[in-house]
Amino acid sequence: MTQPPKPPARPDKVSLWRYYQLFRRDILSAQPARLYHAWMAEFRTPFFRSYLCNDPALVDLVLKGSPRDFPKSNRVREGLKPLLGNSVFITNGATWERQRRIIDPAFEGGRLRDTFPAMWDAGIAAVERLAPRANGKPVEIEAETSHAAADVIFRTLFSIPIEHQTAGAVFSEFRDHQRAQPIVNIAAILPLPRWFPRFHSRRTKATAKKIRGLITDLTAARARALAAGTAPDDLATKIMTTPDPQTGACFDTAEMVDQVAIFFLAGHETSASALAWSLYLLALYPEWQDRLAAEAIDIIGPEIPYFSIINKLKLARATFREAMRLYPPVPMMVREAACPQTFRGRAVARGAQIVISPWHLHRHARLWDRPDDFDPARFETANGKACLRSAYIPFSAGQRVCPGAGFAMAEGPLILALLLRAYRFSTVPGRAAMPVAHLTVRGQDGIWLTLEPRRNGGPAPRSSAAQGPVQSP
Repeated sequence: MTQPPKPPARPDKVSLWRYYQLFRRDILSAQPARLYHAWMAEFRTPFFRSYLCNDPALVDLVLKGSPRDFPKSNRVREGLKPLLGNSVFITNGATWERQRRIIDPAFEGGRLRDTFPAMWDAGIAAVERLAPRANGKPVEIEAETSHAAADVIFRTLFSIPIEHQTAGAVFSEFRDHQRAQPIVNIAAILPLPRWFPRFHSRRTKATAKKIRGLITDLTAARARALAAGTAPDDLATKIMTTPDPQTGACFDTAEMVDQVAIFFLAGHETSASALAWSLYLLALYPEWQDRLAAEAIDIIGPEIPYFSIINKLKLARATFREAMRLYPPVPMMVREAACPQTFRGRAVARGAQIVISPWHLHRHARLWDRPDDFDPARFETANGKACLRSAYIPFSAGQRVCPGAGFAMAEGPLILALLLRAYRFSTVPGRAAMPVAHLTVRGQDGIWLTLEPRRNGGPAPRSSAAQGPVQSP
């Protein structure tokens, strides 16, 4: 049976310079094959030591047991700061705690239900956008899923579709920013003093500046609407009007720009990557695709459903989950030891880099049955259920778990089901996808598929705007 694509591993020992070259090309293939079997691996450089942890007990310690002893590493912050500023993704300590106190209420269960019509409309728009391309000719599907995921972000955050001029401009600039490889920065390798220039590429700085300028315009406009009492009740309004329960202060415009930037990076990129790989995997395994399409046709009618439909799309949810196991959008997380530690009998000094790799943990040969196989049904097995609890972290875990995890697990299966209800996806001969990672896990040369209309899909669903207000059951 054909296995899903997996990047080749590098030789076990290479020079630091060679590792840097490989890292620039792709984070995943820069790692040795032994990491798929090891419980822990130590990497030494002249400037720092790094420990990659696959032992579930160590992962639990770092992310859940003692998270304050393992703050986010400044080495990752260096590359992302031009775009993210002081967003919740890269801050630590009291600043991070304050940010989460303000942000978390926007993603509670009730708010997720409120955003469902916007997710639905973005999914309907994606189906309609693909209609002219459903002719059997190759389509770069990552671009389409990126478009759809960005549409969800702008509809739920600012109540505007991706066709809005500013939303479209942010989407375009973000694609250029990712291609600029912002995390490949000299400060991620050398221990530079704070005053030393960081030498971000001209392209990285230019795209980050444009994105932040566009987001600033949106945020300032929302602040004016809030002052005038005309702001819609969406996620941006919720976040901007939620005071810190300890200080009573809300985010100002500059702080809100930082947070919107990470919502776009994390929310858009996670869903876009997982959707693209889900479609590719289903094209590789058409028997699974047919099962998901049948589920979608049975459950989704022409009218906008209630939010409870998410719980009924069981196969779509399992496939989306399996796609994030094989291709976790964020392949590695880097923490720093704030105090001396002992890992598996080995002394870990203060300042050491602690790497938690969902990519390797999700494919670990000593944890998962058939780790490199595509099998959405695995989560119903004893092994799958156990690993789901101890070795599955596409959204991180513990107090720094992604606040939008529930949001992504509603959006992804819904849009996947809407697309499969409308179209049949097939691979393109000679264009197999190979995963690479820079900011997120994407196809090295894109992910190319063909699509054709599904003949038995039934009446096309309509947007919520075409149906009027949706009542709760």
